[in-house]
Amino acid sequence: MGPVASINLAALRHNQTIIRQLAPRSKIMAVIKADAYGHGFLPVARALQDIDMLAVARVSEGCQLRDAGIDKPILVLEGFSEADEIRQAIEHQLEVVIHQAYQLDLLQSCKPDSELVMWLKVDTGMHRLGISADRAVDTYKKLQSLECCKLPPGLMTHFANADDIHHPSTKQQIQLFDQVAKNFPTYQSMANSAAILAWPETHRDWIRPGIMLYGASPLLGLKASTHQLEPVMTLKSRLMAVNALKEGDCIGYGSTWCCPEDMPVGVIAMGYGDGYPRHAPTGTPVLVNGQRCPLVGRVSMDMITVDLRGVDTEVGDEVILWGDGLPAEEIAESAGTISYELFCGVTSRVRYEYR
Repeated sequence: MGPVASINLAALRHNQTIIRQLAPRSKIMAVIKADAYGHGFLPVARALQDIDMLAVARVSEGCQLRDAGIDKPILVLEGFSEADEIRQAIEHQLEVVIHQAYQLDLLQSCKPDSELVMWLKVDTGMHRLGISADRAVDTYKKLQSLECCKLPPGLMTHFANADDIHHPSTKQQIQLFDQVAKNFPTYQSMANSAAILAWPETHRDWIRPGIMLYGASPLLGLKASTHQLEPVMTLKSRLMAVNALKEGDCIGYGSTWCCPEDMPVGVIAMGYGDGYPRHAPTGTPVLVNGQRCPLVGRVSMDMITVDLRGVDTEVGDEVILWGDGLPAEEIAESAGTISYELFCGVTSRVRYEYR
């Protein structure tokens, strides 16, 4: 009766097809960092047979993929931060991103005797990781001079506000990137999920889809169905109890919600210990036997409670927390978070099923 995360790999491949159609001239670098946004990065990596490259955040993630037999090109978006990670990247044939001057110092001091494919990340306005635009050319030349540098480094950047189609910074970032890129005879990568959908001029040689692969919209105020994307994760559980409560009966910790009349209240095996957002307020919907029912009272560690008025149910009935028929974006908006956090927050208590 416990919760299950049902992962639809056919939906994953469908979303990959949509991405191909959106950027037919670009190669796809599928971002599967953070355990494929909570979907399980080994099953996801194996399902993405037609993808051109995989991207992870850390060297350790890339090593795990290689050790599991994944032989596609893999890019480490955070690159390396110590000499041992350089050795691991070379040993596991990982490509790395250079985004800080100290990484060049590490390469020069380590003098690796094997080649390493490197990408140069330019900070065009995200102001997180990246070489500043005025230092990019000099850094590029230094990389090219290293004996361990394999092929001309790829050039990339990351957008701060591509999810907001009205925000002016994306155009500014594109312009700055293009000013820098004219000095580099190399391939380019700019577009994350939001830019793939809203900024086609950013598609370039490589695109980097993340959240859209998993069937959630990266654009503010829009649902995945707007883009013909299908949910990959459906988080499900069961009704543990159906209680006939009286008018005035209050539910759960803090007694924050009281029954306005005699009514049935359902108890669902799902809580913040499973990854359901603790701050989801009363009114957040769930699907019980395909019918929308509002959450009532506080989310607890193992359980939530829902208003079952007008719904024909019994103990053991299926409940969908998000996924098929109930967009994760809607739950995220209600809980004051984003779908990324919902997916990544599913805990090890939840059983995963792949289909």
